[in-house]
Amino acid sequence: MPHDASRYLAEGPRVGIRPFTQEDGAEFTARARESKDLHHPWLFPPLTAQAYTAYAGRLIEDPGRAGFLVCEKHDGAIAGFININNIVEGGFQSGALGYGAFAHAAGRGLMSEGLDLVVRYAFGPLRLHRLEINVQPRNTASIALARGCGFRLEGFSPKMLFVDGAWRDHERWAITAEMVRRPGRH
Repeated sequence: MPHDASRYLAEGPRVGIRPFTQEDGAEFTARARESKDLHHPWLFPPLTAQAYTAYAGRLIEDPGRAGFLVCEKHDGAIAGFININNIVEGGFQSGALGYGAFAHAAGRGLMSEGLDLVVRYAFGPLRLHRLEINVQPRNTASIALARGCGFRLEGFSPKMLFVDGAWRDHERWAITAEMVRRPGRH
């Protein structure tokens, strides 16, 4: 799909972020199937049209979630996805991030650029104050992404989430709006 800047909520030098649409199902599921080895055992994005329809529908319709596709600007290809789940307003103004790169984009810095855009969008138009990422301790790529985008390690939660058939330990990484606005932070 050719680059169409009007579709993006925010853009960096190489990627733009945009909301999920139902029309993205074929490309998303094809890339998810190509990326099964990269994702296992950390995450399990939808692999079929039916699963994608339900998944994207929740991200599109649920006000407690916001889903973003990270797309390469030169051709519009989906490089990965970043979701803000469990958005709580009021005094908390917080959400929990989940994300995944697709195999063709892994290791190219596209997700770092995309995560920076989502963080700024969350602290700007979405008016959130805090974002948290929960990562299994052996998921070194995900931890490197969180650290590289300015998230700080805040703690460890034993048997926090049920993933791949078992309750798994997770590290808690977080960033606040003040950390992004700090001088020297891009």
